Amino acid sequence: MEDIDNDVFHAMVLLDRANFSPGVIDGRSGKNFEWALKGYQEANGLEVTGRLDTPTRKSLLKDGRAPTRFLRIDETSFGSPHKEIPEDAEEQAEMEAMPYENLFEEVAERFHTTSETLIALNGDKARNVEIGTVLQLPNVLPSSRDYGDLEGTQRDMFNALNVQPDGGAKGTRIVVDESDGQMRVYDNDDKLVAQFPVTTGSENDPLPLGKWKVQAYSFLPPFHYQPDLFWDVDDSEESQMLPPGPNGPVGVAWLDLTKEHYGIHGTPEPQTIGYTESHGCLRMTNWDVLTLSRILDEGFEAEFVA
Repeated sequence: MEDIDNDVFHAMVLLDRANFSPGVIDGRSGKNFEWALKGYQEANGLEVTGRLDTPTRKSLLKDGRAPTRFLRIDETSFGSPHKEIPEDAEEQAEMEAMPYENLFEEVAERFHTTSETLIALNGDKARNVEIGTVLQLPNVLPSSRDYGDLEGTQRDMFNALNVQPDGGAKGTRIVVDESDGQMRVYDNDDKLVAQFPVTTGSENDPLPLGKWKVQAYSFLPPFHYQPDLFWDVDDSEESQMLPPGPNGPVGVAWLDLTKEHYGIHGTPEPQTIGYTESHGCLRMTNWDVLTLSRILDEGFEAEFVA
């Protein structure tokens, strides 16, 4: 696989399934991968090195999951029909939904990776993907498709994004550390059970430090675009109610914080998580925010530290 470190790629797939997310699976070392390794090592009683050392590799490989699978691309009931998303908020507000722009983008997100990685795995065959095309893909398929309490569009979404139904763990609180851009999930015994990279704010919209609660979940939410809340947007612009969808400003989910106007949400640009700034809210990849919603029940505690 050109430009992909096979060992790193495999470890990313296994970390993703263990809920120690490296962000997008692209087979390249970086800070998200290093922090995912550190979290996994801590949770599994290994020396915390942040390196893919022999003990860590052996522990991950107990999963027995191959790094990729050849799969025929099927048609889902989520994220389509595909449409180009205009940049102007007023034009976006006129849309019924903000879906994927094309199947190429959709497949990348469904398998927790990037368009560039799909090309590295499959060549131009990926770029020209159609329903029925067989591609080599990151092996992030969940062990079950039994989403129990979910129905209709919500179930289609979790299924399409290959989210583990039970989350694979159960937590009671999170700690978000602004200094390393990581969200850590702890259980009742204060054991680390999951970890995700997050984008935590900016100089103009800093992370609201302190203790809060996440009291309500909203899936595929519309977004009230209010220019007066964005320092980098002219206040003369009109407010807009933007439609829901994976390419909406808050992605596929909004987990509402007890601090007004703040929440934990998804993103239309998963490759930017941990590498760019936000307007104060906590941004995650769409698949990670859905996984988080399965690991924690509504009402969980959230502590934000610097």
